[in-house]
Amino acid sequence: MILFLLAWLGGVLTILSPCILPVLPFVFARADRPFLRAGLPLLIGMAVTFAAIATLATVGGSWAVHANSYGRAAALILLALFGLTLLFPALADRLTRPLVALGDRLSARAGAEAGIGSSLLLGAATGLLWAPCAGPILGLILTGAAIKGASASTTLLLLAYALGAATSLAAALLIGGRVFAAMKRSLGAGEWIRRVLGALVLAGVAAIALGLDTGFLTRISTAQTASLEQALVNRTGMGHAVQHIKVAGSDLPVEGTMPPLTGATLWLNSRPLTREELRGKVVLVDFWTYSCINCLRALPYVKAWAAKYGPHGLVVIGVHAPEFAFEKDEANVRKAVKDLGITYPVALDNDYAIWQAFGNQYWPAHYFIDAQGRIRHHHFGEGDYAGSEKVIQQLLKEAGRADVPGGVVSARGTGAEAAADTDAAQSPETYIGYGRAQNFASGPAKQDMAASYETPFPLRVNQWALSGQWIIGREKAVLAKAGGTISFRFHARDLHLVMGADSPVRIRVTIDGQKPGADHGVDIDTDGNGVVQGQRLYQLVRQQGAVQDRTFRIEFLDPGAQAFSFTFG
Repeated sequence: MILFLLAWLGGVLTILSPCILPVLPFVFARADRPFLRAGLPLLIGMAVTFAAIATLATVGGSWAVHANSYGRAAALILLALFGLTLLFPALADRLTRPLVALGDRLSARAGAEAGIGSSLLLGAATGLLWAPCAGPILGLILTGAAIKGASASTTLLLLAYALGAATSLAAALLIGGRVFAAMKRSLGAGEWIRRVLGALVLAGVAAIALGLDTGFLTRISTAQTASLEQALVNRTGMGHAVQHIKVAGSDLPVEGTMPPLTGATLWLNSRPLTREELRGKVVLVDFWTYSCINCLRALPYVKAWAAKYGPHGLVVIGVHAPEFAFEKDEANVRKAVKDLGITYPVALDNDYAIWQAFGNQYWPAHYFIDAQGRIRHHHFGEGDYAGSEKVIQQLLKEAGRADVPGGVVSARGTGAEAAADTDAAQSPETYIGYGRAQNFASGPAKQDMAASYETPFPLRVNQWALSGQWIIGREKAVLAKAGGTISFRFHARDLHLVMGADSPVRIRVTIDGQKPGADHGVDIDTDGNGVVQGQRLYQLVRQQGAVQDRTFRIEFLDPGAQAFSFTFG
C-alpha cells in the first residue's frame, strides 16, 4: 500500500510540473460542462490510457513504441479538430454530423451537454499525448518494471500515478468550472470563453507537435517537484517495509530487520558473509552497479566511510545489482572493483535476490543497520553525505564504541566520480535500446535487425539520433558497419555514454562540429580521439566554461561498438 500511495502522491505533484501544461487546455475545455458527465470521464480515459501505453512501452517491444507514435498522431488530429470546433461553431456542425450515428459529438452547439462517450474519447487521446516529466517516483516505477518485467503491479502502480494526476486535475477542473460558470452568469461570456478554450487547445496541440512537452518543458521541470518527490521517497522508504518503531534515546527509528544476504552469485574481497555473523557490527549496505553514474559519484564517500570507520566497527558491503547484461559478467565486475579501488566486500547479486529481499528499487541505495541487525536509516540516490555519516557515528556510539571519530569526510571524486553540476544539467538519462528508448529522432527503430539510419538536423534539445548501419536491441544498439555515428543535442556540463566492444573500437568525438579541446572528457583527448575497450561508462564531455545547448557527435571508426545509455552531470 505504501508503494501505491507514493505513486498516487507522485501523480498529484505533476500539477506543479511544467510538463502538465500542454494537456491542461484539453482538460479545461470541459470545465464549463457537468463534471460527472464531462470532466470525470475525460480524466478516467486519460489515466487508463496512460497506464496502458506506459506499461506496453516499458515492458513491451519497439512495436509498442511505434504503435503509440501513430496513436499520438491520431490524437493530435482529433484534439486539433476539437479545438477548431470550439473556435468555429459552424465547423463543429459539419464535423460532427458523421458522428451523430455514434450518439456523441465532439462539440455541441447551443450549450448542449457533451456526452460521456465523447469525453472518454478525448480523455483517451489526452492519455496518448501526456508525457510527464520522469521524476524520482515515476523513475522508480519504470526502473522496477524494466528489471522485473511485465506484471500486474507495474500496471497498477502506473495507474495509481495517473490517478494521482487525475485527482489534482479534477480539483483544478472543479474550481475552474465554477469560475467559468460565474463569468458566464455575470458577463454573458460563454461564447468568448469557448473561443479562448479552443485557441488554448490548438496551442497545446502545437506545443506537443513541436516536442515542447518532452524537450523545453522537461528541461525547466522545477527542481521543487523533484525535491518533493525525493522527500516522499526518503520519508516513506519506498522499496522496503518501514516500521518506524521508536528507539529509546535515539532519533533513528527501526525501519525493519536486516534481510539475509543469501542468494549472491559470488563474493569479491571477502568470503560470503551472513546476517548472523554481522550481529554486533554496524553495517552499511550499498546497492550499486558499476556503469551507474549516480553510484560512481557516491562511491568516493562510501570508500571514505569504509576507511574511516572500518577500524571502529563499521562493515561496508557493496551489493552489485546489475542494470545491463554485461554487468552480470564476473570478469567485468572484478575489473571494475579493482579499477575503482574498492577493497570492502562486494556481493554480486545477479539474480536480484538481495535486492528483492530488501525490497529495493534504487541505484544507489544505502541502508544503515545497527549492531542488533535492525535497519535504522536509508538514503536513496546521491547527496546528504554529511547526514549519512552522522548516522554511522550515532549507530557506532549506540553499539558501545567510545572511540568514534568526529567530523565528516571530504571526498572529492575525479573523472566520472566527480560531483555533478546539478544546476546546469537539464538533459535526462537516455536509453538507446528499444526497451526504454525516448526522443529517438532517426526512428522508427527496426527491432533486432540490421538497418540503416540517418541523423536529421537540426536536433532539438534532448533528441538523439543514429547514422549508419545499426542493430537496435532491447538494451543496446550495435554498430554493424564502421563509420556509424550517434548524435545528441544536450544541456549539461558532463556527457557520459555507457559503451562496450568485444575488440577495441576507435572513436572520434566532436562538439558542435568541432574538436572538443578543453571540453574533452577523461576517456578522449583534446582532438576527440579515444578507444572503446570493455563495457563500462565512458566520460566524453566535461565543459569548462558556461554550460549551454551543445550538439555531441561520436563517430565509430570500427564496427562492433555497443551503445547502451547516455547520462549527464
